[in-house]
Formats: sequence, C-alpha cells, structure tokens
Amino acid sequence: MNDQDDFDDEDLALDPHFADRFEQEEKPACQLYLISPPKIDEGFADRLAEALDAGPVAAFQLRLKGIDEHAIAALAPPLQKVCADREVAFIVNDSIGLAKRLKADGVHLGQDDGDPRDAREQLGRDAQIGVTCHDSRHLAMEAGEAGADYVAFGAFYPTDTKETEHRPDPSILGWWSTVTGIPCVAIGGITPDNAKPLIDAGADFLAVSGAVWNDPEGPAAAVRKFAALLSAS
Repeated sequence: MNDQDDFDDEDLALDPHFADRFEQEEKPACQLYLISPPKIDEGFADRLAEALDAGPVAAFQLRLKGIDEHAIAALAPPLQKVCADREVAFIVNDSIGLAKRLKADGVHLGQDDGDPRDAREQLGRDAQIGVTCHDSRHLAMEAGEAGADYVAFGAFYPTDTKETEHRPDPSILGWWSTVTGIPCVAIGGITPDNAKPLIDAGADFLAVSGAVWNDPEGPAAAVRKFAALLSAS
C-alpha cells in the first residue's frame, strides 16, 4: 500500500487526541485571516481600514462571487492600499489570472480553481498560495506536495456566507500540525464565542467574514473581540 492509498481512506476517523501523543514545538500564535463580505461597494475601503486598525490581522482575502473580474479589478486598488499601508497580505480568491493582474500578495484556490504549481509559476516564489481542502487529509497532503503555503479546512460551524457540505472535526487541525509544518486555516461560521476549540486544536489562522462584517457593534468591535481571544490563547 502506498502513501496515497493511506490518505484516500477518509473513513478512518482521527483520534481527537492524536496530536497529544507527540511533543509539539512552540508554534506562533494563531492569527486572524479576514475575508471580505460577499458584496462590497466603493465605500468598503473605509470599513476595511476600520477593521484592520482595530487589531492584528495577518491577511485579507477579496472574495466576491458572481461578479465580473473587471469589476473586481476596479474595486481592488483602494483595498490593496489599505492592506499595504498596514502590512496586511492581500489575497485574491479563486483566480490566478486576477491575482497576477492585480499583483496581489497571493491567491486562494478552491479545488476547481487551478493547480498550486501553476499559481507558483505565474505569481512567483514570494506569492502566498492557499488551497481549500474541506475535511480531507488526502487533499491537504496533495496541496502540500504541490507547494501550497497553507491549507484551509472547514466549514467547522454552520455559515451563511457560502454553501457547505463538509464538516471536519477540529482534530484534523492537530493532525495536520503534527505531520507537517505547513500552516492551516480554520474556516466556516467562526465567531469569538466558538473559536477557542479551533485555536486549541492547532489552527494557525482563523478565517472569518460574517462574524466581523455583521457584528452589530461594527467591524472594529468584532476584530477587538477576536484580538482579545487570540492574545489570551
């Protein structure tokens, strides 16, 4: 049996305490990875600046589904400036071509959005390339072998941001952190109230959208809540 066969069997349940069997090196603290709301307007740059000024954010992903790439490209420059001024990585969702056109810091690829090797060839060695891996150890291993800079698991909780059919157990984060040094992102319905189990399990980043943009107190208040949680973990 080869390694691929091992990881093809997603029915083999992970021991929730798998990572506890191994001595873990000290790893960087979990960070916030902010994703845009599904729709934005020309005034969104101010809301983004408000959020980024409220607490540490490692990256911002521009994720606008069902919108022409030319329209996205027109909306992007002020958002890129907001991110660059605050040293926050600007990541484009789905499209290698758009990431290259915008000279973005990186691209996040779904399973049908292209190969990380192609993204690396087009965007260069310094680009941050992430890959959605749902609840699959096999897809994560493939992404790592293809040169992904991070893998994303989820959705861990119900979310209104996108339709989801995969619901991984948090133990996949600990497993991944044990078998590889490539960072992992937890995504899907994450709020300041339910994030701690994912941080404790080994997430390197929390990808959040609705919990920030839909917070009744505003995006800055939401980022401050996440910042308090992350600094205490």
